[in-house]
This record gives sequence, structure tokens and C-alpha cells, in this order.
Amino acid sequence: MMIWREAVVRDLRREWAGALELDVEIQGRGNGKAPSEDAALTAGTRVRALAYPRLVGRPRAGDRVLLNAGALARGLGTGGYAMVVAIPDRLPADPEPAPGHLVKARYTPLQAMVLGADEQESAHHELLRDADDLGLTPVVVADLHSALPAVVAGVRAVDPGLRVAYVMTDGGALPAWFSRSLAGLREAGWLAGSVTVGQAFGGDLEAVSLHSGLLTAGLVLAADVIVVAQGPGNLGTGTRWGFSGTACGEAVNAVATLRGAPVASLRVSGADPRERHRGISHHSLTAYGRVALAPADVVVPRFDGDSALEDGLAALAARVRQQADGLVAPTGVHRLVEVSTRGLAEALADSPVRLSTMGRSLVEDPAAFLTAAVAGVHAARQTAGVRPMPPGARP
Repeated sequence: MMIWREAVVRDLRREWAGALELDVEIQGRGNGKAPSEDAALTAGTRVRALAYPRLVGRPRAGDRVLLNAGALARGLGTGGYAMVVAIPDRLPADPEPAPGHLVKARYTPLQAMVLGADEQESAHHELLRDADDLGLTPVVVADLHSALPAVVAGVRAVDPGLRVAYVMTDGGALPAWFSRSLAGLREAGWLAGSVTVGQAFGGDLEAVSLHSGLLTAGLVLAADVIVVAQGPGNLGTGTRWGFSGTACGEAVNAVATLRGAPVASLRVSGADPRERHRGISHHSLTAYGRVALAPADVVVPRFDGDSALEDGLAALAARVRQQADGLVAPTGVHRLVEVSTRGLAEALADSPVRLSTMGRSLVEDPAAFLTAAVAGVHAARQTAGVRPMPPGARP
């Protein structure tokens, strides 16, 4: 289940909100026969590791650390990291007494106790206690975390003054701190805040469920537009149902239940080598076509911008439109909305964070980011940005 390693911190590398990247040297391995995948993780090997200081304390050069190296050994998409489990010789001090009794990553060795916006000890409890209406706030639902900056770029292309909040579900990374994109968007002022829901944690605000997280984004963060997506690290098995993106369909249902305005962002690629992800990914077709029971606006790009990025996308556009037709009547419940990509290449180029999806950049797979951006454009057009801030909302 876990591949343990002991290591020594040799150097501190990059740091962003909630996370610290390290250069560590492996000192030894766990007991028993090691699987073949971890053959390179022998004594003397130097690897990148990631620590969350709020969980394990702040490592320093020379510290001995215990690592979970399983994902690194097997080459999984964790950014190439071993994860710091503990600094055994220098445990962090106990946190100061504080309210909050929500436990996330429950019953794992690194379970975290946080203050939920919706729990009784929270200053927002009264605001959220009986809340059940998003007041038609547009909510963009996306499969991959990499869509987040592109969706926000689309919103800002319409009106940079709109407040955008991100609700991070627990289909991928559980700590929001793992995401450099989220940290960069917050630092640049592109997001009003983030809410981590389910087992995910580390957002500006915490909530128990997706439903209460959506209400927290709408009422506490006073968002004009909400974006829902899993954290980094999409999980898929190459089967019809075995992927974490099925949650997109459930998110559409949740938004509709709370009287929000669901906007379905399609996962599109013109460069993925896997046929099931070319054009509209089967993830989107299954999540929106089979799981979502409530209608949503499914936003289809019209590649008519004058950027060189859009050269050669005509055939892909025809394929996307043909695939999307299956999501609307008579077989589906959704409404197709075609949105121009004009001006969005420039908006994406201005992103304060690096655009990358499945290892591909904006230049390598422009359709992926343009499609996410048009969902943001459509969402922004659904709000005049003049909703009064609710009583008790955070400015």
C-alpha cells in the first residue's frame, strides 16, 4: 500500500501557499522485498519531495524525513514528488487552541481538523444554516483542475471585476496546497477565494459537502461566478465508469438543486493520443450525458478567433459539435450554447499561472484551454455583476 523511505533534506526549493518543495537524499528503504518500480529509490538517490508545513511542520536542510514514495516509484502524476509524512526528530509544536471539529482525510495518518464555514463554531453558521438558494448564480463545472485558470480567464475577458470563487472537490488531490495554479490565481487577485469540500482541505474556507461549499462560495465569498472542479491529479482507469470526473454530473445536479445556473465545461482535446479523449472526452460525455439528470448549458467553442493557435481547428470543431449534439434533445437534457473564441487566445496568454493539461501547453493543445475559456465567457454573460452582497458576506 505504501512505499516508505527515509531521507535527509539537502536543499529547500520552491515554496507556494501551503507547500514547500525539497531536494532530499534517500537514506534507506523499508523492510521486506521492494517492488521493481522502486529500484531507483536506493540509498544515495536524490529526489524531489513535497511537504505541507501545516501538517508536518517546516523542514530544514539536514532534517531527517520520512517519505511516502509510492506514487513517485510508480511514475504517477503527482508532479514527480515523494510526500513528506513526518520530520520525526523535530515534531512541530501543537497548534494554538482554535474552533473547528471537521476532520478531513478522515482516519488516515495525516487527517486534518479544520473549521468548516458551515459548522456551529463558525461565524458563517447562521448565514448558512437554512440557506438553500444560489439565486441563479452561474456555476461552471469542469472535469480537470487544469481548466480552472482558463475558465477564470474567460470570465475576466468579459468583466475583470466579477468575483470568481473556486470550489475544489475531492476527486484529485485532497490538499488545496498542492495546486500552484490555485496559489498563483489567488496571489494575482483572479479569485475571490476557494472552498474545499468533502475530504479536500486547505482552501480559504472549508465545507462538509459540495452543496454547502457552493452556498459558502455564493453567500460568504459573494461570488458572481463559481467554478467547481477537482484538485490536481485526475484519476482514470480507461473504463466507461472508472474515473473521478463522473463527479461533474453530480455537481450539475447539486447546482440545479440549489437553484444555481449550471454551466457545463467540456473536456476537449485536439492532441491527446488516446482516441477516447479526442474531441470531447468520454469523461464529459458520460458525466453530462449519463450522470447529470438536471439540464445545464453545455458550452461549445466556435473557433473563429484570428490567433495562430486556432489554425487547423476546423475539423476538430466539427467533431466536437457532432459529439455535443448527443447531450441535447431528443436523447439528452441539456442546451447547447455556442460561444466565439475571439480574443480568448490573448486572454489565456495573460494568465498569471502556467497553462498545462495532461502535460500539454496552450500551444500544444489550444482547444483544451479555449473550450474551458468559453465556458467562463458564457457564465460571465449570465450575471450583470450587480448582485447585492448578502448580509454577513465577506468583502
